[in-house]
Parts: sequence; structure tokens; C-alpha cells
Amino acid sequence: MPKMKTNASAKKRFKVTGSGKIKRKHAFKSHILTKKSKKRKRALTKDTLVHSADLDNVKQLLNLK
Repeated sequence: MPKMKTNASAKKRFKVTGSGKIKRKHAFKSHILTKKSKKRKRALTKDTLVHSADLDNVKQLLNLK
């Protein structure tokens, strides 16, 4: 049986940390930035972890299960 393919869009959007957690970028940071405060834009720059409710779906896209 052939190998399972990793979802190409998912591998561009997520990174796996050394401890096995999955990092992601924040949304809403690409355009229409003039009405957003500096504080809000700065906060959106930082990476965060994928929420536990979405973890199974992301792992399936990345073939980690």
C-alpha cells in the first residue's frame, strides 16, 4: 500500500515543536490593518498553540496519528 500524503496546505501552516505540540500563526494580520490598534497587531504577530479541540483534525492532516 502506498504512503499517505501530508496535506500540503497544512504543512505550510503548522510546525511541530520538540515536545510534540503544534504551533500556528494568528489570523487577521494580513490586510485591513489601519483600523486595528498597535497592541492588537503586535499580539497577532506571536505564534500560539493549536487548541485541543482542533488538535485531532490537524494531526490527521499532517499524518501524525
